[in-house]
Amino acid sequence: MLKRYLSLSQQVLHNPSWLLYLLLAFVWLSTLGFRHLIPSDEGRYAEIAREMLVSGNWLVPKYNDYLYFEKPPLHLWMTALAFKLFGLGEWQARLWSGLSSLGGIFFFAYTANEIWGPRVGHLVAMILASSPLWILGGHFNSLDMGMAFFMGATLCCLILSWSSTLGSKTQQNWMLMCWASMALAVLSKGLIGVVLPGMVIVLYTFTSGDWKCWTQMLWVKGLSLFFLICAPWFILISIEHPSFLHFFFIREHFERFTTNEHARVAPWHFFITLLCVGLIPWLVQLVRANVQVFKLRLKLPLQSPQFKSLWLCFVWFLVILIFFSSSHSKLPGYIIPVIPALAIIIAISIDHGLNLSLTKASIFTAPWLWQVSFFLVLFIIGLTQISVIEKTGETYEAQSYLAYAKDIRIALILGIVGCLSSLYYCKRRMLSLCLYSATFLAVTLTAGLSHEHVGRLLSGVDLAEQVKPLLKPDTKLYSVELLEHTIPFYLEHPSIMVNFEDELAFGIEQEPNKWISKTSDWMQLWQSNPSEDAFAILTNHKYDELTKQNFPMELVARDALRVIVRKPLP
Repeated sequence: MLKRYLSLSQQVLHNPSWLLYLLLAFVWLSTLGFRHLIPSDEGRYAEIAREMLVSGNWLVPKYNDYLYFEKPPLHLWMTALAFKLFGLGEWQARLWSGLSSLGGIFFFAYTANEIWGPRVGHLVAMILASSPLWILGGHFNSLDMGMAFFMGATLCCLILSWSSTLGSKTQQNWMLMCWASMALAVLSKGLIGVVLPGMVIVLYTFTSGDWKCWTQMLWVKGLSLFFLICAPWFILISIEHPSFLHFFFIREHFERFTTNEHARVAPWHFFITLLCVGLIPWLVQLVRANVQVFKLRLKLPLQSPQFKSLWLCFVWFLVILIFFSSSHSKLPGYIIPVIPALAIIIAISIDHGLNLSLTKASIFTAPWLWQVSFFLVLFIIGLTQISVIEKTGETYEAQSYLAYAKDIRIALILGIVGCLSSLYYCKRRMLSLCLYSATFLAVTLTAGLSHEHVGRLLSGVDLAEQVKPLLKPDTKLYSVELLEHTIPFYLEHPSIMVNFEDELAFGIEQEPNKWISKTSDWMQLWQSNPSEDAFAILTNHKYDELTKQNFPMELVARDALRVIVRKPLP
């Protein structure tokens, strides 16, 4: 066994690509804790996971001690597990997103390597590791990256299964993993984890004529595994809370897609624009690669397994884009599941260009040089216009944005150096591509992590540090006419809602005794028991209003966004 590990270690040390992957993993995971949590997703899901861990109830998610059935629990379970293993903190809250995104890079690259060869595999890894939307999603505590990983894994397992020998054990194992990935996608974000892959297979079948794929799905074993993984939680929570079924499946799925109830309306081209920005380093290849795939499908029949898999990736991208563009509820994270498919399409297109003869290689090289040169000029222009960021924000944010602008300046300088290096090694095209990818990873991480200058205020961590030593487990903490998403996590203390429901409306409806519907009732309750220790989170406007009324309260902590007060003790 020792010899085996030593041999593996020697292979890793003598293989530059493995060293690069190890370096990527180190950079990716070591930067998860550079920022404090910001509202709303990061604070919300961290607090739900914390309450789950403290209560010991891993079945029923609660937020501020109110029932919270908007999302399935897999992300919450993994975050609570991270808290249990490593304690509370920012990097622990983002660990599942970080591992999902990094694991996606490795697994999707492995899939491309198996089907299209090692170079395509390396290119897929470069594309994902340098795409701003994938990088930022992997460093943000939300449900989207876990869902994107399992949906991407569904696509890749399907490709690996259909590309294996018909009837072999390998084919069956990959197909079962496909069903397992769909189940875990459902536990990550909901029914889209199985509905969207189903729509993709249907459209793929009609556009390819590959009806035999339906006979390879292992329906009995696959469906059994699917329900074995995802059904128990839905059954158990429905038994304990019958109201869950209507709220989760009707309100959070059907009504979210068909109505504007959630107030997340955006134009039809929202996700197209987002993809252009989220894949901006590869935008030229993105457009060209998809056009090439579509033209090839019109001219040629689907004969080779490689082209069938490529067409499946194209249909995957098309179906998910159209589905979410048609929805009445649009958020940036929804579109992340198409990025793995697009990375494979782009990587194959670039690989095709690299395979051209030396005479024709200029067809690839010239556009590539122009693209790198374009971003070089763009970074230089950005460096001259950095004053725009310095003037952003309200008066109280002036110093934060000045510091933010300094770090953005560093990011742009890294971009300039990286582009120059990529141009210098343009004749060694894989090295040039690697440097280009590393450039955008460095630029995106530097710019994204620098948001801490602004995000620290949003997080409320400085207020929490002042108040937390004063709180006891039985101390009441009220949120008056606002919902603070991050402060309860940093205080390690849920709050009682006063005259504000927002996304807690369902939980409040189920347990109306846990909230106070009128501010006047809270004011009366606050004064009714002088010996009770209690705190309240207020907006600055509400605090000033109550001060004018001589309302009994002691100022404990205040910043530009909110105030925390304490009931005067006798």
